[in-house]
Amino acid sequence: MAYFLFSVVLLAILLFFPLSKLIWVLSVRRLQRRLAREITEEEIRGQLNRARFISIFVALIFSWLFNLNLIGMPANG
Repeated sequence: MAYFLFSVVLLAILLFFPLSKLIWVLSVRRLQRRLAREITEEEIRGQLNRARFISIFVALIFSWLFNLNLIGMPANG
């Protein structure tokens, strides 16, 4: 059980940074296209906070599913 949880957390941490960067870039580009202007630094920071928040959940879910498929569900005991 501890190995499974360690694997999930480790993979989620490793995925968090590139995933948040990807989500941030895509959301900033989408916002610029939607507003048809350059966005302000405050709007960029807001998109970065939003991307980080979303990335936490996506990385944890993907990591859990990946490890569940790779290692299998841990037995209690």
